[in-house]
Amino acid sequence: MNIKILTPEFVVFEGEVKSVLLPGKNGDFHIMKDHAAIVASLIGGKVRVFTNQIDEKYEKHFTKENEKESVFSFPVKSGVIEFNNNKGIILAE
Repeated sequence: MNIKILTPEFVVFEGEVKSVLLPGKNGDFHIMKDHAAIVASLIGGKVRVFTNQIDEKYEKHFTKENEKESVFSFPVKSGVIEFNNNKGIILAE
């Protein structure tokens, strides 16, 4: 599935991922391939991207969370996600 993470200043990430874990108002939620269409608001926390690797141009925005699995995180204050047809856009602050 393809995820794009945007802030008002720059593109944080764009690429193929296995899944993404997001901080929602009612707790963290995980979006995987073939997830139902969703629009949801995000609260402060970390967006965690599960992918084999992150392109060099996006690496500086992420922290690698786990050496065994390829989990990369990006802190957000708030935001919204729209996910449909295995494509997601996260607008983050």
